Amino acid sequence: MEGNVWRPTHLTSEQMEERRLAAATLLRQGQLSQADIARHVGGSRASVCRWAATLAQEGPRGLEARPIPGPSPRLDEKAWVRLGRLLDRGAVAAGFATERWTLERIAALIAREFGVHYHPRYLERPLKAHGFSVQRPATRAKERDELVIAVWSKRDWVALKKRRAGSSAPLSSGTRPATASGSGRARPGHGAG
Repeated sequence: MEGNVWRPTHLTSEQMEERRLAAATLLRQGQLSQADIARHVGGSRASVCRWAATLAQEGPRGLEARPIPGPSPRLDEKAWVRLGRLLDRGAVAAGFATERWTLERIAALIAREFGVHYHPRYLERPLKAHGFSVQRPATRAKERDELVIAVWSKRDWVALKKRRAGSSAPLSSGTRPATASGSGRARPGHGAG
């Protein structure tokens, strides 16, 4: 028997199937005990016992890898392209009340259209990986009036700038500029020494 043989910690489904079928061959030969077969293939004695029972009931086909049931857990490239077209049509066209796309809405759309479930919290990374950009809404006050802002910036702001440049009005903060020597007037309560 082999002494210290390196065995991977994680086996693919194909490798596990190959190990089961190798154990089945050794079981059918009947020359080794289940414990020796377990050591030989790198499995547990309990697994070899289970494989022997399956082999007796179903034959070697019972030890073959089985596909995982259910829909594919991820979207393929064709589905991502189709999702892009659906998103371009807009959220209202997809059946939502407003045009705002949120991760929750996109996850609901993917589940409805493709039968694949993504949690909204984990949807941002695959969206970015497929070329979608996450849009952050601009934060603006609800009371914001664009017309008033435009008029103010053209009329009032220009007038403030002209008055400031042409007059020696005191600064709005009430501070005085420093003198040429670098020291201004002493503040009240200081320098009375």
